[in-house]
Amino acid sequence: MNDVRGRAPRNTIYQQQTSSTRKLSRWRRRLYRVGAPVAFGLVRFWWWSCRVEVRGAEHIAAAAALDGPVIPVYWHGQQLFCVKCLLDRRGQGLRLGFLISPSVDGEVPAMLAARAGAVVIRGSSSNTGARALRDYLDVLKDGVSPGITPDGPAGPREEFKQGPVLLAQLSGRPMLPMAMAASGGFHFRSWDRFLLPYPFARVVVAIGPALTVPKTASTADKEVWQTRMRDALRDLELAARQSL
Repeated sequence: MNDVRGRAPRNTIYQQQTSSTRKLSRWRRRLYRVGAPVAFGLVRFWWWSCRVEVRGAEHIAAAAALDGPVIPVYWHGQQLFCVKCLLDRRGQGLRLGFLISPSVDGEVPAMLAARAGAVVIRGSSSNTGARALRDYLDVLKDGVSPGITPDGPAGPREEFKQGPVLLAQLSGRPMLPMAMAASGGFHFRSWDRFLLPYPFARVVVAIGPALTVPKTASTADKEVWQTRMRDALRDLELAARQSL
């Protein structure tokens, strides 16, 4: 990957301005500092306990060979092991980043992301979309690959929104589609039907070829790209299930 001048230090927090009036109290900050390591320990246990197979890992290497960061995309409900797969590629030069709410509610996720070795981008994709896009572009210039859930942050479930396509077009960086399936697991009763595999389950993460949106893509073209990426994620999920 290319060496970008002015690159931010690893695990840098890109902080957006926010109008939220909520403050993180001293006792809650202390609670979070204790709770975050415990929560991260549970995440690491799940990562360790499950038997994970990655199909299409060569597509990460091929994307990295394009001399720059990529834009990993995966459904919100499937992020647990897609994220693990990306973090495991840090030795190959992939620096993963996450957009996390600048509010008090985002403190624990930000702590977890930093502990996992990811770059934290504090901003809301729902309330400050234009600013979030700007910050995504900034971190891409710094060599960070921002993981994006195209149906997030609040659904509809598995609807590929325009944001990742627009980001890919403006940045010139390719999108890397990913999906996962498990031999057994629990779906939360949340909007995204978050999948938590049972401990010691078999998990397959499927990765497709990186796809680049032309700079000249029209509005109609971008809608076609949304459909194409949605279908790619669905096909990868099906392939992951068939590999179990």
